[in-house]
Amino acid sequence: MSLNDSWMQRDLAVLWHPCTQMKDHEQLPLIPIRRGEGVWLEDFDGKRYLDAVSSWWVNVFGHANPRINQRIKDQVDQLEHVMLAGFSHQPVVELSERLVALTPAGLERVFYTDNGSTGIEVALKMSFHYWRNSGRPEKQRFVTLSNSYHGETVAAMSVGDVALFTDTYKPLLLDTFKVPSPDCYLRPEGMGWEEHSRAMFAYMERTLAEHHREIAAVIVEPLIQGAGGMRMYHPVYLKLLREACDRYEVHLIHDEIAVGFGRTGTMFACEQAGITPDFLCLSKALTGGYLPMAAVLTTDRLYQAFYDDYSTLRAFLHSHTYTGNPLACAAALATLDIFAEDNVIEANKALAARMASATAHLAEHPQVAEVRQTGMALAIEMVQDKASRTPYPWQERRGLKVYQHALERGALLRPLGSVVYFLPPYCITGEQIDFLAEVASEGIDIATREAVSVAVPAGRYPGFRDPG
Repeated sequence: MSLNDSWMQRDLAVLWHPCTQMKDHEQLPLIPIRRGEGVWLEDFDGKRYLDAVSSWWVNVFGHANPRINQRIKDQVDQLEHVMLAGFSHQPVVELSERLVALTPAGLERVFYTDNGSTGIEVALKMSFHYWRNSGRPEKQRFVTLSNSYHGETVAAMSVGDVALFTDTYKPLLLDTFKVPSPDCYLRPEGMGWEEHSRAMFAYMERTLAEHHREIAAVIVEPLIQGAGGMRMYHPVYLKLLREACDRYEVHLIHDEIAVGFGRTGTMFACEQAGITPDFLCLSKALTGGYLPMAAVLTTDRLYQAFYDDYSTLRAFLHSHTYTGNPLACAAALATLDIFAEDNVIEANKALAARMASATAHLAEHPQVAEVRQTGMALAIEMVQDKASRTPYPWQERRGLKVYQHALERGALLRPLGSVVYFLPPYCITGEQIDFLAEVASEGIDIATREAVSVAVPAGRYPGFRDPG
């Protein structure tokens, strides 16, 4: 028995994996990873896999990055953890100062949580609580975009709209307003991204005009709807939304958990619209992919609505055990150092251009409806019929065939349903990008060439993006 097989059997005897139908692993082998270096992951049998999805979108400067490693090693000898209620420490103060300086003007306070979903919960609770503290308790509902995803905790699911993740739990969820997304994949033929995004804003304008008195906040994934299939839209939508939120006295929450820290071509997506949200939620790449941490930045105006004598019960009494953990802060500080010292955002422009040129030929593929890109995120949408853009039935799991082929070739590509995407670490080389494009092209040929016969029941999950 190989080492891989041994670890796989031990794993399957005790683990329940995330985002997985465990029965799949009767046929689909798990890949136990022994070590990582740069863009590569290596299993126990010595096979390497190029991590094209940054291990669920977190790793920006490579696995086992020596600069981040050293910062964490130095910190662990000083302080591993202390509660942040009533106490503080050097790394959390320095990180907060740097985040305030780095993010758009007006974001002056930082609240920490343990992961992206709980960061979303914090922003939603803060917005709700702000209006309550401000004498407007009727403002307690939220607006979100169709096909959006904001996490797996209950309130985060409530403001999401990917049926696979939410349908089962509908009785638990908040009642929210859902507005059609400005998703430019759905634009009419001949219409540009900006024109379509402007046109789609009419739905948001109408919702805010009719219901702003009961709306606390609008929450969006700026520019890229990640788990919804890497669907993309123009920054003008964010500019129009900021203006409307100001006009109707509604908070604007930007979920930049997946797209922050350079993924869209700027440090933060909101920069491309020249706006400041009321809440900016950050996680994933914040610690370079090393440790779980999220930061919610907000304005001093919001902070002051909670600042009062204890007896008024206006405080934000929300906590997580590992809030502001020193080791996670150390990883984040090292990550920010690399951004500052290596001119990463500028260097990524060449990598983004290489991604575009390496995949340009796929736009002509008979089963590819679109190759789209925003910065360091590129997506290739496979369809059953190119002319009508008829999607493949989700039950056929075409993306899974791409995933399996990529593993055989030594690449980790984990499509979202029929959407193959690249979201690689920024230390990837041009030659490695070419390799990924070659593997993706082969995988798409295999996945779209095969005839697949499955029973397709009446769509329980219309528009579903299969995470497998």
